[in-house]
Amino acid sequence: MKKSYRGILATIIVVIVAIVGSAVWHQQKHSKYIQSTTPTLFFHGGGSSYHAEEQMVNAAKKAGVTNTILRANVDRTGKVTLHGSMHKGAINPIVEVNYENNRQLDFNKHGEYATNVVTALQRRYKITKINMVGHSLGNISIIYYMLQNGQNPQMPQLQKQVDIAGHFAGLTFKQVPTAIQQPAGMKLNKDGKPNKMNATYQQMTRARQTYPKGKVAVLNIIGDIGNHTDGRVDNISSLSLKYLVGSRAKSYRVLKITGKDAQHSKLHDNAQVDKALINFLWGK
Repeated sequence: MKKSYRGILATIIVVIVAIVGSAVWHQQKHSKYIQSTTPTLFFHGGGSSYHAEEQMVNAAKKAGVTNTILRANVDRTGKVTLHGSMHKGAINPIVEVNYENNRQLDFNKHGEYATNVVTALQRRYKITKINMVGHSLGNISIIYYMLQNGQNPQMPQLQKQVDIAGHFAGLTFKQVPTAIQQPAGMKLNKDGKPNKMNATYQQMTRARQTYPKGKVAVLNIIGDIGNHTDGRVDNISSLSLKYLVGSRAKSYRVLKITGKDAQHSKLHDNAQVDKALINFLWGK
């Protein structure tokens, strides 16, 4: 009988040690990341879908940043449907945004779509802050969200933004995702201001007033496969983001990724990009 008791006691001790060890491991794993309830929204590029965001999102999940991932589908009328749930106190939740009209070239519509997503999250989860990540045309959602809401205290306030392969200055679109045209001879001054501005970039310059002063940290990730281009967008266009937000940002930093995996459409599947945005958004 005594041997039986000893066996039971030994088993209990092993179980307790395993539970405590697991808890300590999880605590150590998560300790290098901030424990925030601020959701991070990912916006895909033109002609794409939320699937383009999955590799980055899964990298964050695998790293132990979060276990909460939602999807916000925006139909062609701008109506938002949320898939999944976010419990109260969820740590570093991520929202994969999907536009059904993924070839929309009315940039103001991108701002409206992004606003609708944020509003839907605000109504359901009472959020007050957000982070945003954009790839290619997805960066337009961020800029135009801020043009429309940057000075509106009733809307969730942007804390951090990551721009990947952004097209800003001087680009003209006949269709997406191809046929991007850039004026010849375009240059930037020390403040990132282009010497040539098309109508949409001129509209985007209002961000110099709508971004709240000293509130938003910005990471601008550009790709260079050679000749200062990611193969689709020239670096000079991506770098013109500085003129739009640099003077207003809490911080502004550029990260250049080089090599074959720095190609425009490969940047959202790039391990260097994953590491950089994880550290920037959630690193302590």
